[in-house]
Amino acid sequence: MQKIIIIIIALFLSFSANAQEISKIQKAFENSYKFEKDNNLNESINKLIEVYSDTSYEINLRLGWLYYQKGDFKSSEKYYSIASAILPYSEEAKYGLILPMAANAKWDAVAVIYKQILTISPNNVTANYRLGLLYYNQKKFGYAQALFEKVVNLYPFGYDGLIMYAWNSLQLGKSKEARILFNKVLIYSPNDKSALEGLAILDK
Repeated sequence: MQKIIIIIIALFLSFSANAQEISKIQKAFENSYKFEKDNNLNESINKLIEVYSDTSYEINLRLGWLYYQKGDFKSSEKYYSIASAILPYSEEAKYGLILPMAANAKWDAVAVIYKQILTISPNNVTANYRLGLLYYNQKKFGYAQALFEKVVNLYPFGYDGLIMYAWNSLQLGKSKEARILFNKVLIYSPNDKSALEGLAILDK
């Protein structure tokens, strides 16, 4: 309950403006969307800068997105970070923040953000899977195993979780588990190339 109250208060504070200011912000967003649709990102950004507030979650979140689209990852990370600080429980802002970090291959920082999301939502399937994938690519198979296991427990017949849990189990030398998982993948996706490749390795 306390968490919910904090979120509601933060949302209220992030949008505490008089009617005239709110109207200006709404118009700025409207124009920003129009310029973005026309692929004029500079003007789309400028419209929001005209009404910028460092306490506005919505403006900072959108600036983070627009700068990411523009390829200015440093500015994108800055504004997404501000948005995340304004509403610390926002998964939306954290997923946004991951975009410029990943673009700059800041994988340790990305892992930290996924862990923050999982602190808020331990059963978040996307965060568990993506952090597991990050660890897998870093060959940290021990760390990845628990994450893929959770994904499969939450979605027992989901392709992405099953195939990565299978490969990670194979990397850890858990041949029996890997075989079972690869065969489950073949139920979901008959003749799946990745699953057949894994089984071929096990049959050597």
